[in-house]
Amino acid sequence: MRLFVSEGAPGSLPVLAAAGRAQGREELLISTVGPEECVVPFLTRPKVPVLQLDSGNYLFSTSAICRYFFLLSGWEQDDLTNQWLEWEATELQPALSAALYYLVVQGKKGEDVLGPVRRALTHIDHSLSRRSCPFLAGETESLADIVLWGTLYPLLQDPAYLPEELGALHSWFQTLSSQEPCQRAAETVLKQQGVLALRPYLQKQPLPSSFEGRAVSNEPEEEELATLSEEEIAMAVTAWEKGLGSLPPLRPQQNPVLPVAGERNVLITSALPYVNNVPHLGNIIGCVLSADVFARYSRLRQWNTLYLCGTDEYGTATETKAMEEGLTPQEICDKYHAIHANIYRWFNISFDIFGRTTTPQQTKITQDIFQRLLTRGFVFQDTVEQLRCEHCARFLADRFVEGVCPFCGYEEARGDQCDKCGKLINAIELKKPQCKVCRSCPVVKSSQHLFLDLPKLEKRLEEWLGKTLPGSDWTPNARFIIRSWLRDGLKPRCITRDLKWGTPVPLEGFEDKVFYVWFDATIGYVSITANYTDQWERWWKNPEQVNLYQFMAKDNVPFHGLVFPCSALGAEDNYTLVNHLIATEYLNYEDGKFSKSRGVGVFGDMAQDTGIPADIWRFYLLYIRPEGQDSAFSWTDMLLKNNSELLNNLGNFINRAGMFVSKFFGGCVPEMVLTPDDRRLLAHVTLELQHYHQLLEKVRIREALRSILTISRHGNQYIQVNEPWKRIKGSEADKQRAGTVTGLAVNIAALLSVMLQPYMPTVSATIQAQLQLPAPACSILLTNFLCTLPAGHQIGTVSPLFQKLENDQIESLRQRFGGGQAKAPPKPAVVEAMATAGPQQIQVLTDEVTKQGNIVRELKAQKADKNQVAAEVAKLLDLKKQLALAEGKPLETPKGKKKK
Repeated sequence: MRLFVSEGAPGSLPVLAAAGRAQGREELLISTVGPEECVVPFLTRPKVPVLQLDSGNYLFSTSAICRYFFLLSGWEQDDLTNQWLEWEATELQPALSAALYYLVVQGKKGEDVLGPVRRALTHIDHSLSRRSCPFLAGETESLADIVLWGTLYPLLQDPAYLPEELGALHSWFQTLSSQEPCQRAAETVLKQQGVLALRPYLQKQPLPSSFEGRAVSNEPEEEELATLSEEEIAMAVTAWEKGLGSLPPLRPQQNPVLPVAGERNVLITSALPYVNNVPHLGNIIGCVLSADVFARYSRLRQWNTLYLCGTDEYGTATETKAMEEGLTPQEICDKYHAIHANIYRWFNISFDIFGRTTTPQQTKITQDIFQRLLTRGFVFQDTVEQLRCEHCARFLADRFVEGVCPFCGYEEARGDQCDKCGKLINAIELKKPQCKVCRSCPVVKSSQHLFLDLPKLEKRLEEWLGKTLPGSDWTPNARFIIRSWLRDGLKPRCITRDLKWGTPVPLEGFEDKVFYVWFDATIGYVSITANYTDQWERWWKNPEQVNLYQFMAKDNVPFHGLVFPCSALGAEDNYTLVNHLIATEYLNYEDGKFSKSRGVGVFGDMAQDTGIPADIWRFYLLYIRPEGQDSAFSWTDMLLKNNSELLNNLGNFINRAGMFVSKFFGGCVPEMVLTPDDRRLLAHVTLELQHYHQLLEKVRIREALRSILTISRHGNQYIQVNEPWKRIKGSEADKQRAGTVTGLAVNIAALLSVMLQPYMPTVSATIQAQLQLPAPACSILLTNFLCTLPAGHQIGTVSPLFQKLENDQIESLRQRFGGGQAKAPPKPAVVEAMATAGPQQIQVLTDEVTKQGNIVRELKAQKADKNQVAAEVAKLLDLKKQLALAEGKPLETPKGKKKK
């Protein structure tokens, strides 16, 4: 067979990826030809890609070529894949062609490019979310995935055109883009030029007629309700009517929590925070808070759950901090362990265990794993060139050295890892190294050390990953990081250091050394469990019965996904290894990084002093959780999310539902006589609840939070349409309708209180107390919406849940936590300028809004060009946004008709 492809021809992307997947099945010659070269003798125009079969026949449809390669690799055709391919040809291709033409040929940007494909991208995202599968046709990659990936890659490789809110699409695209056949295909076709490589091809294409002249609207589209079948509606009503009777009995409480045969046993760890500092908001969302949401959700599902964490106390960082503060390492550990514990307690983190690594159990278990590796030949000795500070008269451990990163040039790289590019570093590789204690320049000297022979363990690791990754919930960035390490080939890693503060090395000649923290820190999870229960092996040497979820930021992935698994596999002691590795990207602060020394950013101990409740911090951090890419904490955005999503949406709905019961029905839930519209609402709420479950089961925490807010919006709209405050004053039929609407609304509020529990536990408990929600309904969340507050149920006293955040309050906090940034010249961003707007400026903006509104109305009356109308509408929306911010109001979504 011979495959003809061309640089800059978009159709070559999926066929090369598919060919790479089928590599080795048959002999294949790949030829790169010019775009004008005719390779099919009976075609009058050049055509690539083309597959010439051994029989002499030609395939010159991209989908047909990809299908042929998939069939070679044993893939079986299915209807769902065929449906996706038909949709790709008729819907996606025309939209994508238009977007690429606008971008590359016409030089347009932003919404002009994204507009034609937004609906198609949303369709893929919704399909992935609804099916709760990692790929388009199921649990494994199919022909549809490769064809759609190849179509989308030229545009979506630029993160600006991959909308952040489409999380399922984001994960799917990253997973495929990180695979080697896809990477090779992209390198061959785009030649590191990105989408510009397609310019010669696109310049020969006509302007796609189906999108010619189409206006791009700046008004947000109304949320489209899913179409429901009669069967779905009937099933939702049946589940609702069963009510509290369908709840299973509560799991009996165990102490200690231990695995139970036949149950789902979930072991959750959060990356152990270094004990030498105070965690900032990025540390909190990256590990403990994300893990806490999943732990609370697991308990609501009645899974047998153990959630553990603790302080990582050994190593150079502790010695450095002890020297800075004039304390012993143990005193530093005691001090900061208490600080960490208090911060996490305030944030309402529901650890079953919060331990520490400076324990006899840590020494015992670490030394046991080391001895087993040593006796099996996975540890060897070697001489290491190390930096020694002659002024301090000692070898410098990694964190006592900093300098210029040899890979990216970052000037404050540590001696073990660069915080900017994330690469691991040997200290002697640093350029311009300095001793952090005395700032003198160290010299290179030799020292004997022990190494973990990772190359010997590489095959075992790859076999384990081959069994673990398919069907698991490893995040795309974690998969990519581990694949990158394996692609480069594993290297032996030094596991000892010239320190005093650490786990002693039990080997003659190494009495003055300790284990390197990256070798034994991950063993801390095991030792912390051993300090919790002497039956710790039932969790940590029981991979058949235990599901291990590990939460961390992306810089910790190599230690959890590679180093500890290699150590455990080499120890040959049946250790439980990570099933689901959940890694976040980084959270930044406003326009920069968190810095305790410069007073920039909010740290855990400071959040308590802002006057903002812990649950509001939890909500906002989870709302902006950096899942697919880095995100940033913003004071202005926090104000907007609190005042719009919490106060005006969620809080408004729950408070109104409860108040109607109190005011109109004496605090007693009224009788409910469901109409067809009510039944449809039950089904919509059930569908969104099931979507919430699908997302959280896949640990897509940020997206699942949107489901709660969507249900609340459904509830608000239901109340607004039915107006129970008016109907209660009308006829008997009207009063009965008011009762039904109120009863259904307060039951939705009860459901939301349980769905909120993983995210905002204090608010959740407050709602449940106000509604007097029966105890079983507070602790179990099924996949169906139940009537948990039946007619006759007496609720308690209802009061508002949230308080408005004011502009001056937020501006004061921004200044307080701005450090050096607070003194920088103000940026011209509208939202910041508006924070201090006075009455005069508000009046000016009000006049501008009125004037611009008249312009828009006149243009629409004249039936002016759609592009011109869209541009003026965009100006009007921007002015309204400025006015809302100036008045301290939340931003409102423009009203529009609901789509049927």
